[in-house]
Amino acid sequence: MAFRDGPFENIKLPLAWAAAVVVVVGIIAAIFMLAGGQRQAAPTRMSYMRAGVETAAAPVGEALSAPVRWTGNAFEYVRGYFFAVSENRRLRAELLELRDWRDEAIALKNINARYEQMLGIHTDPPIPMVTGRAITDTRGPFARARLVNIGQGDGVRPGNPVLSEHGLVGRISGVSGPVSRMVLLTDVASRIPVMVERTDARAILTGDASRNPRLDYVRGINMVQEGDRVITSGDGGGIPRGLPVGIVAKGVDGSWRVKLFSERAAIDYVRVLLFQDFNQLVDPSALNAPALAALDAAPAPTPQQAAAIEDAATRRASAAAAAAERAR
Repeated sequence: MAFRDGPFENIKLPLAWAAAVVVVVGIIAAIFMLAGGQRQAAPTRMSYMRAGVETAAAPVGEALSAPVRWTGNAFEYVRGYFFAVSENRRLRAELLELRDWRDEAIALKNINARYEQMLGIHTDPPIPMVTGRAITDTRGPFARARLVNIGQGDGVRPGNPVLSEHGLVGRISGVSGPVSRMVLLTDVASRIPVMVERTDARAILTGDASRNPRLDYVRGINMVQEGDRVITSGDGGGIPRGLPVGIVAKGVDGSWRVKLFSERAAIDYVRVLLFQDFNQLVDPSALNAPALAALDAAPAPTPQQAAAIEDAATRRASAAAAAAERAR
């Protein structure tokens, strides 16, 4: 529809007036632009007018921008909520993964600490050792035994003592190629010669399927008291002397018992002493006395020394003869 067919078809606006209105609007816009660009200039009537216009326009701009600002804040809130939900899910998954890493790190730390303690075990004189792990518990109503993942190929033999990082655990009772069977000190078949470190009193540590084996056949009177430290005595030559065993305590039945050092922690990692008898601890040739080479290589006496020795022998013979004559 053409302009002349509309409701304003009867309005007639002279061309001169239209041009004048356009010029006036342009002048006003230029004045405002000049006023905005002269912020640092000295105060003039134009600056006062600009300040008045800004003061009057500020509430209007604030009211017009409020819906836009509210809409933007609402959008940011909604976006932040959904972002927080997804971020929370991501952090939960990361936390679960870190917990697994933390548990694994703690386990490795404990294993390394136990390895360090086991590597610190030394005997005097030194005895070869091999390290293994108790892989199976073969407990029964009375038996106390474990399988260890080292065997004949590692030099293990029946009778070898077994240590943990805390003390004596037991002895090897059977060996195959890759594994060996270890009888604990608490087994009913276990008999270990021990001694009380304070008094050197000998005894036999007897297993009875309880956690605290008995201390039987104590030699001497009043040689044992609670808190005494028990070590291996080395009697019989089956186990070296001085291996830590436990602490003496009084049992509920009145008998002396031993709280084993090996019961302080789970028996997982062990060291097997490749010990057979005391002959392997010394060199038999070192026990033989050296040849008396100094006597064999003694120089012959000089003529003066020979004359002095002969003169001394003559005087001793004359004195003996005179003494015999007087005795008659």
